Amino acid sequence: MSLSRKDYPLAETRPEAVKGPRGKALSEVTLDGVLDGSITLEDLRITPEALKAQAEIARDAGRPTLALNFERAAELVKVPQDVIMQIYELLRPGRAREKRQLMEAAAMLRSRYGAIRIADFVEEAAHSYEERGLFTFRF
Repeated sequence: MSLSRKDYPLAETRPEAVKGPRGKALSEVTLDGVLDGSITLEDLRITPEALKAQAEIARDAGRPTLALNFERAAELVKVPQDVIMQIYELLRPGRAREKRQLMEAAAMLRSRYGAIRIADFVEEAAHSYEERGLFTFRF
């Protein structure tokens, strides 16, 4: 499916393109469905496909940085929350004691979850922190 800025907001212009992780269409997410149990929290979670669609729209609108952020977010959908929080903590200046910690986190994201863009981001942070001397524990 090819999307452009005219498809924004996707839920309004192309609701058939918005599906939850269990394949339920946006139109199927109703209060009655919640009450009868046919709609669960899983049906409300965002999917990598939805985030990639948003990236395509952002890129067409001339917002490449926003598009890249949507693509990174699409990779993070499959990463467990505890892993995300561990890496988030390492990325806070002064938390990682050495570059190796961030490089190992990036390698794990790449190999275990296929999160290439996020791994690249973590590696970029590692290089930047090294240049700026941010590996010293400051707190």
